[in-house]
Amino acid sequence: MELPAQRLAAMLAASPPRAGATRVLAIDGRSGAGKTTLALALAASLDAPVVSLEDLYGGWDGLEHGVTLLASAVLRPLAEGAAAHVPRYDWDVGAWATPWTLEPTECLIVEGAGAGARVLAPYTSVLVWVELASARRRERALARDGERLYGPHWQRWAAQEDDYVAREHPIDRADLVIDAEDPEELLAD
Repeated sequence: MELPAQRLAAMLAASPPRAGATRVLAIDGRSGAGKTTLALALAASLDAPVVSLEDLYGGWDGLEHGVTLLASAVLRPLAEGAAAHVPRYDWDVGAWATPWTLEPTECLIVEGAGAGARVLAPYTSVLVWVELASARRRERALARDGERLYGPHWQRWAAQEDDYVAREHPIDRADLVIDAEDPEELLAD
């Protein structure tokens, strides 16, 4: 049986580069679904850098801002054959840190809520939606980030995700939808 990680690697290899010479694998889903876990596992096997939208949001009200920055600061420069200067928001101090430089690369993984936005579609070679039930996502997100840090913002962030999903319908446009209930199967090679 072909597992999702194997299928994604094959899909990406078979798809055309759409950000200049770069094939972009976009991993979208709601908070706590397992996007980062999948992205990091794939990054190791694909030898691909990862851009996390979490670094581009700029705070708890920044889902749309992160999508805009991903397009303008990362994907557009790569499409033009130039290096991207990837913004980095420091959540601990609540301010922007020094961007990191991303040279054009064969493959790039972009992960985070909003990675499947229509404005990013012209640059995206493969779009994946990671699905997980709301209660399970909340449990995982709070275990990861802590009730004290994320708990007070859960509803605020979920409302942005709700707006984004209702407007953009990323699950309907995804090349692959992954049920993340069993993360071991999700990541198996």
